[in-house]
Amino acid sequence: MHEAYSFVCLRCGHAWEGAYEIRHSVDCQGRVRADYYVHGFKVPSPLTANRCRTCRGSRIRILRPGRVSSASPLLD
Repeated sequence: MHEAYSFVCLRCGHAWEGAYEIRHSVDCQGRVRADYYVHGFKVPSPLTANRCRTCRGSRIRILRPGRVSSASPLLD
């Protein structure tokens, strides 16, 4: 499964987009887990472990894909 998200930092206003491959699996205790990959490399979930690439802030708003250009009004 592939997902894309738009992100905006509520600290500095930087906005970016990311596309992820999501692989679902069942762990040894029978719990379903989702692992995120970018270009074949496993990465932390962008929904729970995301930081701004500019200021390293952790107050991130997640938007539908394609929303980066409309993100700046959210900072007002």
